[in-house]
Amino acid sequence: MKTPTNSRMVISFMGNLPTQTADRRRNGRGRLFVVSAPSGAGKSTLLERVRELFPEMLYSVSCTTRAPRTGEIDGVHYHFVSEAEFRRMIQEGRFLEWKEVHGNLYGTPAGPIEEAIASGRSIILDIDVEGAKEVFARMPSAVGIFINAPNLEVLEERLRRRGTDSEDAIRLRMRNAAIEMQSARLFQHRIVNADLVAAVDQLAGIIRQESEISL
Repeated sequence: MKTPTNSRMVISFMGNLPTQTADRRRNGRGRLFVVSAPSGAGKSTLLERVRELFPEMLYSVSCTTRAPRTGEIDGVHYHFVSEAEFRRMIQEGRFLEWKEVHGNLYGTPAGPIEEAIASGRSIILDIDVEGAKEVFARMPSAVGIFINAPNLEVLEERLRRRGTDSEDAIRLRMRNAAIEMQSARLFQHRIVNADLVAAVDQLAGIIRQESEISL
């Protein structure tokens, strides 16, 4: 597994190279957008569309100790690091948040995000609700955006339509979703993804308003 050699490896562009000033706030500091959603709410699709609208935005790439899956690219989907390197980063306080999931470690590096914000760059962090809580505790100025389906029935329908989960997995995701929805109030902005086009417009509007980016 490849180990990052400097903090700037942990952030990637959301698209093509940025223009000279399009992604910089007028006050000289960027914003961190923390985006969370229960599984099946359509977060990934929304972020893909927004990445097309804001090619100059940065996207935080997490570190993990698990092996890459087929099609995953180091530095794009994750930074794949050894467990020894990950635990060294924990000891050095280099993560905004981290957790162990099914025997693998996952974490959001703090340094590159803080450096980017200080230099006027805005960043999107795609993360689960529990991770978002830890990020808000470390960075109260982060802009929280919670994406949800219209209701649990629609959420379950979307999960079943995907056809990727077993019945037990769907039931677990639905239980987790009900818990995650209770934390929506912790986020400054909430989007109900009932219509994809409308939800994309709403998310893009929040980013423009908060980061002062003009397309």
